[in-house]
Amino acid sequence: MENQHIAVVTGAFGGIGSSIVKALVKQDYFVVAVASERRTHADYDHWLNAIQVDPIQVRPLFLDVTNTELCHHAMETLLQEFGSIDLLVNNAGITRDTSFKKMTHSQWSEVINTNLNSLFNMTHPVFSAMCANQYGRIINISSVNGQKGQFGQTNYSAAKAGMIGFTKALAYEGARSGVTVNSIAPGYTETPMVSAMREDVLDSIKAQVPMQRLATPDEVAAAVVYLASDNAGYITGETLSLNGGLYMQ
Repeated sequence: MENQHIAVVTGAFGGIGSSIVKALVKQDYFVVAVASERRTHADYDHWLNAIQVDPIQVRPLFLDVTNTELCHHAMETLLQEFGSIDLLVNNAGITRDTSFKKMTHSQWSEVINTNLNSLFNMTHPVFSAMCANQYGRIINISSVNGQKGQFGQTNYSAAKAGMIGFTKALAYEGARSGVTVNSIAPGYTETPMVSAMREDVLDSIKAQVPMQRLATPDEVAAAVVYLASDNAGYITGETLSLNGGLYMQ
């Protein structure tokens, strides 16, 4: 592990998260894979077998990313152990879709807490350490629906748009210290959850996309690898739209 870059990835067991972890391991990162506190070591073993990565390169961390105190303690513990965290990928996210007229406060707050407040909880403990080390990469996984909005997703769209604002503001604070902060806004992506939709629904989604297909999780992961690389050292405060032309700013 000596001289290896250390990465922390939230939402690691999901479709996009799994591809991100796998891609980073191929780049010789040691990855702390953060998953919900409701997951178990049996879930981890099953996931590890599914993504086929060297278990020496990965470690699970079962954590409630909505709990500020627990996140601060977990990240400070990792900093003490490794000395630094080079890359943080904020990928944890949930949906609680319904029209705003029918939306409950619980549906609103669950999404805001998981998708947006987790950015503070996970980033705040490591940002100062990155600045002190004069190096760091923070990558936030937003969404095309945070850019253009979506019916039935006022909670999700608000959280994902908030991610983009967070990215731009924090990029200013980290710029002089060698810490870049960027976001990626995927469009509809071929995760197991999306792939389980009815075929006619998937066809209607693809018909809206100029490229006539969904993104793959590996394409999102490749964008993470690029933004984490030295080649992207002069890019900060940006949102990389990865949506097949669905929404062009």
